[in-house]
Formats: sequence, C-alpha cells, structure tokens
Amino acid sequence: MKNKPVLLISMLIIVFNGVSQNDKNKIKKTNTMANTIVKTNEEWKKLLSPEQYNVLREKGTEMPFSGKYYLHKEKGLYGCSACGEVLFKSDTKFDAGCGWPSFSDVLDSSKVNYIKDKTHGMLRTEITCARCNGHLGHVFEDGPAPTGLRYCINSVSIEFKK
Repeated sequence: MKNKPVLLISMLIIVFNGVSQNDKNKIKKTNTMANTIVKTNEEWKKLLSPEQYNVLREKGTEMPFSGKYYLHKEKGLYGCSACGEVLFKSDTKFDAGCGWPSFSDVLDSSKVNYIKDKTHGMLRTEITCARCNGHLGHVFEDGPAPTGLRYCINSVSIEFKK
C-alpha cells in the first residue's frame, strides 16, 4: 500500500515527460529549412485572416467539422496557407472522423517540424511548417497503414491546389 503513491508518481512522470519507442521510430525531428520565412506579428496580421492568424501564429484550433477541407475530396496538393510550402498530397488524405482534415503522411518530412506539446494535459506532437513556423495541427500514431500516422490539420492552415 505504501508503494502505490510512488508508483503513481513514477507513471505520471513517464506519461508526461517520456516519449514512447514508437514515437522515436515514427515521428521525426524538427527541421531547419534554408529558405525560412521570418516576419513580425504585425506583418503576419496583415497577410493572414484573423482566424488564420489565430491558428497559424497563436497555435489556436478551428472548430471540429467546420473547416473547408474536412470532407474535401479533389485530387491535388495541400500547402501551408501562410507561405505556400507544399506539405500534403490528396492521395494521403483520409476521413478519420475527428473533425479535421487528416493525412497519413507528409509530402516531405523536411518541410514539417515535430514539437513535443504538453498543453491541455496531454502529451502530443505538434507539427509546424518548417518554412514559416506556422502551426498546422498535430500528428498521432493512430492512422492507417503503411505509416500508422494521422496528421490532424486545421483547414485554415492549408490551401488546396489542383
């Protein structure tokens, strides 16, 4: 009975600070692009809609099931809506039922940063555009084969191109 608090505390430390072996194998590291875009908050506010600014620059989240690309099925490419960097192909898009556009893989892993996110009492992996550092969403390990990943993306963070 005396060891239960110690065991509970140890488990909480592992959950909130640890990264599983699967995380290490599937989710990549943060990247640095040669053509990185750096702008002030005021410059971003002039370029982005208020909703885009909230999500891309302040790490907000659009309401589930509300984004223009949630059920979008056209063939093409999805790029960062802040800088235009192409990030996802439509053939990796799938309906995860989560309320946001979901992709099983990125076009090129060097175009996305992977950042440990401990907000809201969860341990997640945030993804940002490596070119402009705009918040895109999160990646989870509950996606379809072959990657087993689900990139859960805010519609306002991306733009579709045929």
